[in-house]
Amino acid sequence: MGRIRRLSEGTINRIAAGEVVERPASAVKELVENALDAGARHIDIVIEGGGRDLIRVSDDGIGMDAEEMALAVERHATSKLRVDGEGREDLHDIATLGFRGEALPSIGAVARLSIVSRPRDGAEAHRIVVEGGRTGAVEPAAGRAGTQIEVRDLFYATPARLKFMKSERAETQAVADIVKRLAMAHPETGFMLTSGGRTMLRLEPELPGEGGRLARLGAVMGRDFEENALAIDALREGIALRGFAGLPTYNRGTAQMQYLFVNGRPVRDKLVVGAVRGAYADFLARDRHPAVGLFIELDPREVDVNVHPAKAEVRFRDAGLVRGLIVGALKHALADAGHRAATTVAGAALGALRPEMHAQSYAHSPRWSPPSRPGFAEPASAWQGAFATIGGHSARVEEAPPPEAPDTPDMPLGVARGQLHETYVIAQTADGIVIVDQHAAHERLVYERMKKAMAETGVARQLLLIPEVVDLDEAEAERVAARASELAELGFVLESFGPGAVVVREVPALFGKLDVAGLVRDLADDLAELDDALSLKERLEEVCGTIACHGSVRAGRRLTAEEMNALLREMEATPHSGQCNHGRPTYVELKLTDIERLFGRR
Repeated sequence: MGRIRRLSEGTINRIAAGEVVERPASAVKELVENALDAGARHIDIVIEGGGRDLIRVSDDGIGMDAEEMALAVERHATSKLRVDGEGREDLHDIATLGFRGEALPSIGAVARLSIVSRPRDGAEAHRIVVEGGRTGAVEPAAGRAGTQIEVRDLFYATPARLKFMKSERAETQAVADIVKRLAMAHPETGFMLTSGGRTMLRLEPELPGEGGRLARLGAVMGRDFEENALAIDALREGIALRGFAGLPTYNRGTAQMQYLFVNGRPVRDKLVVGAVRGAYADFLARDRHPAVGLFIELDPREVDVNVHPAKAEVRFRDAGLVRGLIVGALKHALADAGHRAATTVAGAALGALRPEMHAQSYAHSPRWSPPSRPGFAEPASAWQGAFATIGGHSARVEEAPPPEAPDTPDMPLGVARGQLHETYVIAQTADGIVIVDQHAAHERLVYERMKKAMAETGVARQLLLIPEVVDLDEAEAERVAARASELAELGFVLESFGPGAVVVREVPALFGKLDVAGLVRDLADDLAELDDALSLKERLEEVCGTIACHGSVRAGRRLTAEEMNALLREMEATPHSGQCNHGRPTYVELKLTDIERLFGRR
């Protein structure tokens, strides 16, 4: 007897604080979410010492009166849960960001917390102080409409927690990341973040609608994203998906530029991240990641936001529906983009060019046109009417234009004018030039043809002359054999072959030479983690890419004018032709104005 006892109120509060307030950024997140729930149009955040010394969040929201302030610092007191007709709170109908009623008392349990607030329609402001869990009385104070919350000496009441804090710079960046995510989720609200007297972020409120959302995403993610974003707008069975996704050629080495929101709440959800990767799997190498800002809106009853104390994760009632919506919407947008490539590709190309002559000397330099030489093959019209002036001698190059090359390059990718080093096709457009990597472009075209054939006729299978027995442990063999019917649809026919083994009888015809045993073992490992055969589908796509690579026009092959123009026309008509199978650009477009700047004409 006596071994079990109740914890003290102070200990209970500190445990709750450890769940809700992991670091300064966690406290900032809770306080800013409260301001957003209060209808704030402007939120001002000030931090010192990475948030350990000071966090001050000021808003112009609805504010609180004296009675509300006293309740706000009590545990499990909230204004954000709806009450049904019988007076019961509905934990399944959560339409606000903060609803647990733990943020303020949890912060007050481990820091020095001060709140000053005045209702919008009130004449008086009030102040309350909580230090280390000890709550003072509500007192009159001077203050404007809205709420200002000040947190000093975070974790002073739990000094052991300070040992786990990172550097001031790291904590400051974590705060900035939290504020940026909340700002993207709520573009109609203005934000300002100041650290050590330096303004880190200043965002004015944006107008409602798609334009305002894109402007806010561009302000946070960069204007390059704004210029290379595809609009996403899809609805399925009451679930709406909106936002913007970057072109495949506008990619990153990490997934840091993927921002996901559910009912206005920034989340890091594995299902959504996996869906984004699946949608782009056909366009990016495995070590490259797309940039996206996606917003999911659905009935609060269809998503559980209460699975994580800090509300960083969610659980969907119908996860398959959400995943299908994301993959389908992203793939549709990417298909609609056609052959479009990122504008940053041209910017990078221009940045790599360095004029070797001063602009003032151009007016005195001789006019020069490149002579025909190995490595630069011109179509018949490539240099029609051009003059080559070298050493004071002129020679006019007169060639008859081929019938297939129009005089006016009014097509999106223009008309072929030459081939550089038997690798790059040079085309003239109405307002610039296009440089095409012939191998990368043709690789994508062949790949798209193969995918279309697979979709129309199914995956062709070939019978192994000698069926291959693959040894696995019993659990692995059972997992693989249990999915035999689904794998057969992908052209992979296998069955159990006694305890701990399967026998493979047919494989997809596109594989050619294949390490059957290695693929089956990898598939068994993947099925242990994933409840589907997506791994095999991804492998099929990789193999398609490899076959397309070997069946494409190789670099170093001289093309005729007809072949070059046919390549350009097919690129214009083929979705995703702006990038190869690994997400690299297949062409670079340079505008005439950009070229003129290089030569000092502008």
